[in-house]
Amino acid sequence: MATIAPPETGSTTFTRNNPVTGAEATTAKAFTVADANAAAEAAARAFPAWSALGPNARRAMLNKAAAALEAKADQFVDAMMGEIGATEGWARFNLMLAAGMVREAAALTTQIGGEVIPSDKPGCIAMALREPVGVMLGIAPWNAPIILGVRAVAVPLACGNTVVLKASEQCPRTHSLIAEAFAEAGLPEGAVSIVTNAPKDAGEIVGALIDNPHVRRINFTGSTGVGRIIAKRAAEHLKPVLLELGGKAPMIVLEDADLDEAVKAAAFGAFMNQGQICMSTERIIVVESVADAFAEKFAEKARSMPVGDPREGKTPLGAVVDKSTVECVKGLIEDALGHGARQLVGGDANGVLMPAHVIDGVTQDMRLFRDESFGPVVGITRARDEAHAIELANDTEYGLSAAVFTRDTARGLRVAKQIKSGICHVNGPTVHDEAQMPFGGVKASGYGRFGGKAGIDAFTELRWITIETQPGHYPI
Repeated sequence: MATIAPPETGSTTFTRNNPVTGAEATTAKAFTVADANAAAEAAARAFPAWSALGPNARRAMLNKAAAALEAKADQFVDAMMGEIGATEGWARFNLMLAAGMVREAAALTTQIGGEVIPSDKPGCIAMALREPVGVMLGIAPWNAPIILGVRAVAVPLACGNTVVLKASEQCPRTHSLIAEAFAEAGLPEGAVSIVTNAPKDAGEIVGALIDNPHVRRINFTGSTGVGRIIAKRAAEHLKPVLLELGGKAPMIVLEDADLDEAVKAAAFGAFMNQGQICMSTERIIVVESVADAFAEKFAEKARSMPVGDPREGKTPLGAVVDKSTVECVKGLIEDALGHGARQLVGGDANGVLMPAHVIDGVTQDMRLFRDESFGPVVGITRARDEAHAIELANDTEYGLSAAVFTRDTARGLRVAKQIKSGICHVNGPTVHDEAQMPFGGVKASGYGRFGGKAGIDAFTELRWITIETQPGHYPI
């Protein structure tokens, strides 16, 4: 069975409180640096046996892990509702997609191929082979905790690596359930380890794991600021890092768009999980000729989406993760209104229960246009025409997801190609994820790709191996 945590070196714990009620949600072990290093050492001991398994043996265990995740559905719902104030619907969607990701990873075990490359040297057989790297460090966030926790470990395991999963301090129980599911699937001891730490120790623990010589690569999903710190620390050891960071996703609505479809996609993209998704629609850029009509329809839709206690499950919007999110969003709104924007929809927050906010007339000199909100607010910006809309969409340091709405699909593809983002959807929302797709961003949204065969590239080493079949002829 997989080791979920190394032997205890102390009894220190930390507490995560429910953001809605303030009551204790989880008590978890506060790992020390010694504990974290022990987890990396356990993963290193497990690597030879796990990497030597045939692809179908790894596939079978990963499929068992997917079933074990699904069997913990009620536990996951309770953990996510308690730790981050998630709605039951968001928790169950997380689990559905995460289980699919594990099954997709299982299917990849026989797709880790290579090639024979023609050589100019007579009698030389030249091969490019993909091999597992070793111990991977996966650092997962709280906002989509099952999806992103599983994403940090599934394809690395499929490729023959072992993994240390550094859990978020805001959802240690949710992430620990992932490790338990992989343990129950029968992975070798140490193949998956979980590290939980008190918030005050996060920098020290992550730094120690990056420095640990057993850790060969790192994947991180989280804020751009923390991503820069991780990349710099890893660079000191020349360790590759896969970074999926912040976003300020634009959704362009052209004058020939189906406004009803655009409104539905914008509402889903802006307010699903209270806007706490890296792909969330943060900027709606509408061509002026249809901006008033769109704004009216969109405001009506947003007003129909109330916020309420996620434990009751009666409203589409639940809690944000903490009161600092509320204050951040309020600050962005106040700045926009102070510079001439207009609030079409909004209202006061009740603790961490914050209603949907729609701000019209957002311009490039407002913080709401530039700063990631990660909350239930979206700005509408008016563009003169298609070219101006593209210019506005690209006027950001971020480049993760984007969308464009038009009835002319050829035009949509032409616009999509001009938007500087890792992902762009024509006539679909900015929030869209599938296990087999190459997922990642450009600019300050990070580099590298999770998902499908792109994940194989990220989690294997490409080697060149030759076999000589004829006697050698050398100039000396």
